[in-house]
Amino acid sequence: MTDKAKGDGSSPTPEELRAQVARTREELGRTVEALAAKADVKAQAQQKAAKVKGMVQDKAAHALHAAHDKTPEPVREKVASAGDQLTETAHGLGRKRHNKDAASGMGEVRPRGGGAHTNRNLLVFAGLAAAIAVVVVATRRSGRC
Repeated sequence: MTDKAKGDGSSPTPEELRAQVARTREELGRTVEALAAKADVKAQAQQKAAKVKGMVQDKAAHALHAAHDKTPEPVREKVASAGDQLTETAHGLGRKRHNKDAASGMGEVRPRGGGAHTNRNLLVFAGLAAAIAVVVVATRRSGRC
């Protein structure tokens, strides 16, 4: 700390030393924070995963919009109708299972699949099937042009 001494050979005052120590502590704190951020592999992986997830979602949305734009309206109507039919079938299967469980004396015991969770899975599957149908039809149609 003698390099910061006054030019006339006298040593720094206690206040100057305190200010210098405070500055050094702040710099050291920033350095430690930067090093800790670089060493936090879990946080870096989470940030990278979030970034990749966003990119994948953007690409999927873009592909879905492109397929939708390239698909003629009559085909979209047929796919929507098929999706509605799949949804109705899924609900019907859920009702039949519920009725069968009630008739067999299972009463309020939930089915192994999880009841409402199973119905939601069936609905998600139906929507996914409809989206795949749109993409397949659009792909086949664009290959003919």
